[in-house]
Amino acid sequence: MRTQVMLLFVWMSWSVLAQSGHEWERYLNEVMTAEDVGSAAWEETYDLLCELRQHPMDINQTTREQLEQLPFLSAQQVEEIVEYLYRYGPMKSLAELRMVRSLDDSRRRLLTYFIYVGESEDTKQRARVLNELMVTGRVPFYERRGDTAAYYGYPYRHWVRYQLTYGDRLKAGIVGSQDAGEPFFAGKNQSGYDYYSVFLQLNQWRRLETLVLGNYRVSMGMGLILNNSFGLGKVAMLQNMGRATSTLRAHSSRSSDGYLQGAAATVTIARGLTATGFISYRAMDATLNQDGSAATIVTSGYHRTATELEKKNNLKNTTFGGNVRYQANGYHAGVNVVGTHLNRELKPNISALYWQYYAQGYDFLNVSADYGYVHHRFSINGETALNRDGALATINSVSLQLGGEWSLMALYRSYSYRYTSLYANSFSDGGSVQNENGIYLGATWQPSPSWKLMAYTDYAYFPWAKYQISQASHSWDQLLQVTYSKKHWTLGGRYRLRIRQRDDDDKAALVTRTEHRGRISAEYSQGWSSRTQVDFGFISFNGNERGLMVSETLGLTHRWLRLNGGVGWFHTDSYDSRVYLYELGPLYTYSVAQFYGEGIRYWLMARANIGKRVMLTAKIGVTDYFDRSTIGSSYQQINASSQTDLDLQLRWKF
Repeated sequence: MRTQVMLLFVWMSWSVLAQSGHEWERYLNEVMTAEDVGSAAWEETYDLLCELRQHPMDINQTTREQLEQLPFLSAQQVEEIVEYLYRYGPMKSLAELRMVRSLDDSRRRLLTYFIYVGESEDTKQRARVLNELMVTGRVPFYERRGDTAAYYGYPYRHWVRYQLTYGDRLKAGIVGSQDAGEPFFAGKNQSGYDYYSVFLQLNQWRRLETLVLGNYRVSMGMGLILNNSFGLGKVAMLQNMGRATSTLRAHSSRSSDGYLQGAAATVTIARGLTATGFISYRAMDATLNQDGSAATIVTSGYHRTATELEKKNNLKNTTFGGNVRYQANGYHAGVNVVGTHLNRELKPNISALYWQYYAQGYDFLNVSADYGYVHHRFSINGETALNRDGALATINSVSLQLGGEWSLMALYRSYSYRYTSLYANSFSDGGSVQNENGIYLGATWQPSPSWKLMAYTDYAYFPWAKYQISQASHSWDQLLQVTYSKKHWTLGGRYRLRIRQRDDDDKAALVTRTEHRGRISAEYSQGWSSRTQVDFGFISFNGNERGLMVSETLGLTHRWLRLNGGVGWFHTDSYDSRVYLYELGPLYTYSVAQFYGEGIRYWLMARANIGKRVMLTAKIGVTDYFDRSTIGSSYQQINASSQTDLDLQLRWKF
């Protein structure tokens, strides 16, 4: 019966034919791995790409800093695009991107979604003042335990976003966001939404490169002291080849974590020499100790229950800093500084060994130097940082471009277990810029326009204890990914082996956890599109566990209407062998779900353009479990075996 239901839905999906747009989102599906799912950095990256897709850049007016916002471009590619424009003048069409030698076919196609050239009616409209209002909501067709027992708000999630733009020069707006269960115009949210983001950004006004007021994000160097702009994982590292960045932009997403609030500016001092300064004051969530100090900083953003509301905005954070950066003739060097003062002492419980070197105190100071050289054949990037106590963190990479076929990369990082930074976000295996030494080797081979192979191996050593690991340990991560593209077909395969250590039951010795994950996919696109994907996993740790998911995604765009749909069947032995599914969704809605047990997931989305100003989107998604009568636990528990959600979105441009 279950098989018949799945086959029936697949047949219905083929009849409806649903996925063609959002082609740029394939990039995320190609470079995302299991540990990337659900991370705040990935959600922020998705929001950034959505924003850039909705408001593409004029390639002939763009700056190096604006191109560096695109996380899939390497330093060589950014440099070569800038050099091409300087040497040959404005591009006449996007076909000229073929003259940029370092851009492969897939990267070239991807780039066309985020830039434009020419004076079409559409591009002329971008040069005028444009207002955009977007309203999005989710309606659940079920009841969670917390809806009647603990949550102060209703079960609907919704958010609103207004933005005004004037070409590439001005952006201003406001975002209001509400999670399901949070009070609305009640309790601690008397002003309506639980979270607001207000922002104003000016670009390219004489010597003023960028000015941001309100909420914003900053990235400096390779992220050892400050990077709350975007972050990508190990597969994507092969795409941007270890690039260092220095970017400043408004925070216009719904994410309530990691941003700064106040004012920031980047100015040009002389040719190739820029300076960035910023100051921020904002309230943060924290769990308090009995003496009034802060035990932990809370980043979930949920304020639904009395316990969660007690943690809201009870820690005040003042952050300031900046950098001076020189970039010319392929060389770049910068000096960066970030200081933070908290109104409460950060005082974690250090009784657990792995908490012993967590950030502590009222005041924090980090300084760093970033450096590098970019040539069309190779690039060198690095950053070395110190915290207030003199603990060191360093990351250095070198990449080589060997003809048009091979690109190689090596990256070394060494993060002291005593190094702390509240805003660091850089390459790591353990999830933080602390307590890790490692080396990463990656290669990309493209013997023909049709074939592309990517592989990496990453070894990491952790000299101090970690969560579930009471002594020094190591990990080894390896991946091989193959893609074949020919005309309307794209075939792909991926295999990943990850070996990590964990405490045994007595915490007397370490045991090895081995994780195998793989993916096979086939995609066809010509007017309509179809993607068939098989994901599987095998986990060996205190026994063997397996997981499998077979999914189908279909799509069709016809004039003003686009239909998308998909179905997936999954079966895993437990949560450890869970599988992941990336789905298309409304704009600015990051949708990656994880599944375990046995069941089926199916969804259908319709998007309609009403004239040139209004767009309506509706998506309904259903998850049916075959092995349980309840879903979730605690206040999130649903007393049913099925879960259905309806997403609605209205966008109005005027």
